[in-house]
Amino acid sequence: MQTSTPKADGFWMPGEHSPLSSVWLAWPTRPDNWREQAVPGQATFAHFIERLSDYVTVKVAVVPEQEAQARAMLPEKVQIFAMPYNDSWMRDIGPTMVVNSAGEKRAVNWQFNAWGGELDGLYDDWSDDETIAKRVAEQEGAVCYDAPLILEGGSIHSDGEGTVYTTEECLLHPSRNPDLSRADIEAHLKDYLGIEKVIWLPQGLFNDETNGHIDNILHVVKPGEVILTVCEDNADPQYAISQKALDVLANETDARGRHIKVHQMPLPGPLYMSEDEAAGLEQPDRMAREAGERLGASYANFLICNGAVFYPLLDSTQDDRAKDVLEKAFPEHTIVGIPSREVLLGGGNLHCITQQIPA
Repeated sequence: MQTSTPKADGFWMPGEHSPLSSVWLAWPTRPDNWREQAVPGQATFAHFIERLSDYVTVKVAVVPEQEAQARAMLPEKVQIFAMPYNDSWMRDIGPTMVVNSAGEKRAVNWQFNAWGGELDGLYDDWSDDETIAKRVAEQEGAVCYDAPLILEGGSIHSDGEGTVYTTEECLLHPSRNPDLSRADIEAHLKDYLGIEKVIWLPQGLFNDETNGHIDNILHVVKPGEVILTVCEDNADPQYAISQKALDVLANETDARGRHIKVHQMPLPGPLYMSEDEAAGLEQPDRMAREAGERLGASYANFLICNGAVFYPLLDSTQDDRAKDVLEKAFPEHTIVGIPSREVLLGGGNLHCITQQIPA
């Protein structure tokens, strides 16, 4: 473990649009989060992993008792690593990788409390999740920094050139770091991500149980350019949230002084959990999900990977519009749609279940 900081050592967080050497996921198993004993979720993960493995080395953490089953469902070239974890949101439990100008990679291990700890965390025991960042770093041969901050990977987006985007709703939420001021949190982000500027959107997606992760409302295309989820129905609670975000982005410049170009992404739905879907869950107190509950659905929750963009197919009336936005924003990339309602039912999407390792 390093006792200095990435910034002091000349490391920074690259953008997702940079070349990747591998992408990590964790196999879904939790019956209170993945319906019908996670069988539909596993089929969705397997399809996504198969498509993803055409573009990058895919590495999958699997709880030991499911190792044989995952191996049987995944392509031979996909690497499997048996390790314990509590749920399969690799974006949030995995390490954030940082690089230096010599091409060396190191890992940042954030503190994790299941999206809210005792106050509003989604489950009671997250002790295995807290070990995952170091286990992944070890497999990647990367030295690890322990950051003094509770933070999930889905709450930050880097442009790779000194700017990180986040939301006030999440990073300033009382369930994360109540003893730290906004200035304290910003200082930690600068030290551990090697950045110069933080751009704060007020809120994330409406009814997002992560307390408003940035990756469910905004994605970085490249430095100075982002995709933002914008709702067109002014009676929808998301409308005002997106308008405030547009105002912030219109009046901000990034760390290099660029004005920010915004591609507006439509909102799917709104989408709701069905009776059948809710009935397939083991319902605990903390993560109870009910029929008719609005889902935190967003096309911004996509993954950029080595010349491809993998985006969630969520709403047949909007999927093609979302693809059009992505094709304009990423004219050199192949745009790949992945049916991912099962991931949405679990509380996230394709970006949330992946963590990229830079090349």
